[in-house]
Amino acid sequence: MLDFAAPANIVAPQLLGATLSHAGVTLRITEVEAYLGTTDPASHSHNGMTRRNLPMFGPPAHFYVYRSYGIHLAGNIVCAEEGIGHAVLLRAGEIIDGLPLALQRRGKIPFHKLAQGPGNLGKALDFTLELNRASIFGPELLFTPRATAPEITSGPRIGISKNTDAPLRFWIPNHPTVSRRKTPHRTQ
Repeated sequence: MLDFAAPANIVAPQLLGATLSHAGVTLRITEVEAYLGTTDPASHSHNGMTRRNLPMFGPPAHFYVYRSYGIHLAGNIVCAEEGIGHAVLLRAGEIIDGLPLALQRRGKIPFHKLAQGPGNLGKALDFTLELNRASIFGPELLFTPRATAPEITSGPRIGISKNTDAPLRFWIPNHPTVSRRKTPHRTQ
């Protein structure tokens, strides 16, 4: 059983292969990154609680959405005990239901790129800032744990400038939806 009160680096690999549904689209999660609160310089919660990152501090199994580069909305699943500030960024997924809606939101692009990258994933699932603090178990979002564990690889996170060597990015190896940089650190 997945324990969302566990630290982000423990929860993150367990999300791979699970599904998330929102606004008529369902995807299988194929790539994530863990952010470890005040001990992680790359985390939004590194310097403590602010109005922007407040949802990151809990409760676990809830959502944290932020605007990236002033354009894209990126979704995170909050984990660790309430008040800690851990979250797992959803980096990529494979659309498994609601393909016409995902195509309408993302345009005519290759299937494997529909939810590749946090902003694209957020657009395909139509994330909004109103999802902040929403439970991932409904009614707006619906998370379903995976039935079986896929092969998992980990390595450095992407697109950050601090704590860049930490092996806190997890993905399903050789999956076409995963971001291009696939230098493995270890297999689980």
